[in-house]
Amino acid sequence: MTACAIEPAAEHEDGDAPRAGCSITADGSYAARLAPSGDCWFPERWTLDGPEPYAVPLPAHQPEEPGTEVQPMGDGRVLICRRTDGRHLFSLLYPTGPGTGELPLGAVQCPDEQTRLRLLPPAPGGDKAYALAVGRRSSAVWLVAGGAFGPERLAEVPGRCSGGVWLDRGGRMLALDRESGGRTKAVVVDLERGGEVSPLLQITDDSDDRLALADPDSGLLLIRSDAPSPGRERLGWGVLGSTLPVRFPECLRMPDCVVTPFAIQPGQVLTPEGCGVALRIDGPAGTWVGVWSAAERQVRHLPAPEGWLAGSGWWTREGVLQLPYATQEMGCGVAGWETPHRETPSRGAGNCATSHDAAAPAQQQHPAPPKAPSPPARQRPVPLQQAPLGGLVTK
Repeated sequence: MTACAIEPAAEHEDGDAPRAGCSITADGSYAARLAPSGDCWFPERWTLDGPEPYAVPLPAHQPEEPGTEVQPMGDGRVLICRRTDGRHLFSLLYPTGPGTGELPLGAVQCPDEQTRLRLLPPAPGGDKAYALAVGRRSSAVWLVAGGAFGPERLAEVPGRCSGGVWLDRGGRMLALDRESGGRTKAVVVDLERGGEVSPLLQITDDSDDRLALADPDSGLLLIRSDAPSPGRERLGWGVLGSTLPVRFPECLRMPDCVVTPFAIQPGQVLTPEGCGVALRIDGPAGTWVGVWSAAERQVRHLPAPEGWLAGSGWWTREGVLQLPYATQEMGCGVAGWETPHRETPSRGAGNCATSHDAAAPAQQQHPAPPKAPSPPARQRPVPLQQAPLGGLVTK
């Protein structure tokens, strides 16, 4: 069992450097990040649903340690997780005129040095926040904000887990990548049924199958698996509840580059093939943005805005990809890219049903970062041996 226990509210061990990106609520209303101030770091909240974005600094009485995590809540407050002496302390930060208010929520004690706890991606609804504690033999899902009596352990999952993807808009079905028996398979934890665990991805018995991203509206899943090329991970896609196989488009295989999906266009309920998918592409020459959909056989390569909080962004239902950035001149900005209008093929059309798409053009196989433009304006996948979620996630 993961050795974590609840403590009353109580302070940091050194951790990894703060991430370049930011955390964004599921509806795109708020974002939060650790912002630099000289050699120090402090929490910062971005408001994104107004006429133009703006940032509110939320400094505490002392700078934050590098391992501190922050996450925006749906009401505009910011959850902060600080580490100290095997404990993870949670508080909600909010602006109070010239200062910062802080509401302590309690702590999770992890005396086992091999246990690691981190915040899970923002949950739908924005009124709750969750964390994953990974121990030597099991992993635990914790409700750390939004509960009645402080942090609460909701589920214990045998095996070491990573990832964390929400499959529904009710914040009930959480997908995790579980390592067990030498293989990694995505499973689903039902947070309303006592943490019941069910298999999600089982492409082959010997493959490692991870879930990278999911869209609750259309059921589109972005999957990492070595099933098509044992020993070499590929990026593919499927649809929850579909009878079609997982497909691994050739245009998503870019030699010498790491391709990471970070946002899916919502609202495409009946046309998962038409969902825009935003990709972070890291290559020898730098980092840039890719845009892809299953209805097209190519990746559109876009220059990242200067100061992009790399790997961060969200889609509007209208098909505009929003990319947050911060520079010395513009401390809080959002660059928008609009999907070109096109007709979406019907579900099951020939160019969507193949397991391996036709090879992409040479420039797509060995892409180079696009040239930077002038400063932007503000502005059940199959084969699954078991798939118990077909009816649950649509409720």
